[in-house]
Order: sequence, then C-alpha cells, then structure tokens
Amino acid sequence: MNSPTPRPAAEASSRPRRQVWIVLPAFNEEASLPGLLDDIDESMFEAHLPYRIVLVDDGSRDATAEIAERYATSLPLTVERHEVNQGLGATIRDGLMKAAASAHPKDIIVTMDADRSHTPQLILRMVRLIREGHDTVIASRYRPGSRIQGVPWSRRFLSYWGSWLFRILFPTPGVRDYTCGFRAYRAGVLQEVIAEHGREFFDQTGFQCMVDILLKLRRRDLIFGEVPFVLRYDLKEGASKMNVGKTIRDTLTLIARRRLNP
Repeated sequence: MNSPTPRPAAEASSRPRRQVWIVLPAFNEEASLPGLLDDIDESMFEAHLPYRIVLVDDGSRDATAEIAERYATSLPLTVERHEVNQGLGATIRDGLMKAAASAHPKDIIVTMDADRSHTPQLILRMVRLIREGHDTVIASRYRPGSRIQGVPWSRRFLSYWGSWLFRILFPTPGVRDYTCGFRAYRAGVLQEVIAEHGREFFDQTGFQCMVDILLKLRRRDLIFGEVPFVLRYDLKEGASKMNVGKTIRDTLTLIARRRLNP
C-alpha cells in the first residue's frame, strides 16, 4: 500500500483557519460593552481562535454605538445599526444573517448577551463540541456544574418550570435549556435554513425568539448538545430589558402555535 504524499509545509500553513463569529445584540449597553469586548478579545487570543464580532445596535439611546465604532478600529468588529428599537428578535435575525452571509460553512456562529452575564471564556468549550460533531451547543443552566449568580428567585422559578414544560412538550435529545441565548451553531446549519426560509425563519420579535429558533431547528436531523454554564447576572450593569409578563404571554402563545403547527 502506498503511503500518502505528505502535504508541503507551505501549503498546509496556507489553509485558512475556521473563524468564530460572535453575534452581539445590544441595546443601551454603554456600561457593559467595553469590559465585554475586552474579555472577548482576551479569551479568543488565549484560545488561539480567529474571530469576528457582529454587533447589532438596536436603536440604543446611549453611547453603545459610539463605543462599538471606537472598538471597531482595533478589534475585528462589524457594527450594524437599527435607527429605532426593533426588539431582540429582529436584532438576533440581522446579526445571524449578517454572520451567515460571510461565514464559511465550517465556521461557528455564537450568540451571547452584551450585558456581561455570559462569560466569553465558555466559547472555547462550545467550539470544541461543534468540532466534535454537534450542530448546535447551548450554554445550559440545567447541567451538573452550572451556577446562577445574582438572578432573583422569582426569575429562577419561572425559568426552571419553563425548562420542564419545554422538555415535556418538545422533547429534544441533548437539550434542557430552551431559552438561554448563549449558543453556538455550525454556520452551515444556519446557512441552510436561511437559504430555505429567508428572513421568515426569524419571525418572533421578543425574547421568545431564542425558543422559536430552537423549536424550528429540532425539526431537522441535527445533533444538539449543552455545556454547563455559570450565569453571572451579578455582573450585569443596569436593569433588565426583559418585560417578564409580556415574555411569558408571548412564550405561551408561541407554544400553542408550535403545538398546532410544528
């Protein structure tokens, strides 16, 4: 049997390295953004991961956009702006579509909050699972080793029972946390659904958009996984953007729709 011909060193070194695309939806995050961008850059450098940030400013009324533009001169950062606030659904949609349009199918697209409650050091572990064969990886609050710091007990209670409700109604192998927005996707997966459905794939306007993306992806023959997650809500600057009552109503409406029209 003939031995394979060794690849020339120059050719091997010229192969492009696959990137991590980090999508940041941001609304009035001037207090948190500098620290988060510094943390992302440091963690990606330490992990030797090429990366690019796509920040979507959702009509912020503070200095979020100006801070992002300033960082764009020194970091691999692209800034997209909504002139008026359109909600998390539209912001996630525009960020994911922007990243998917430029990514290689083997790249990895990460979504995370811009308020510093999601720690970028976890991205390396999520990337490893994607490279090992997963299609979508979720930072989960319901895996051994997870911790939640600074979240009110009322919010914890709602999140816990919401997790069980989704597991009963929409059981998905490998998934316990259906609502967390800290996720990693194989870029080719998002490119396929966007090519098939376009912008209509992202048709939820509020915080329930993250649930909806997962419920739609579970229809496909994909492998889902989770990593334990330390949610640092105590590092969050300012008040929560979530209207809890509206989010509950919108999520219950979404559940009814997806049960009737899977």
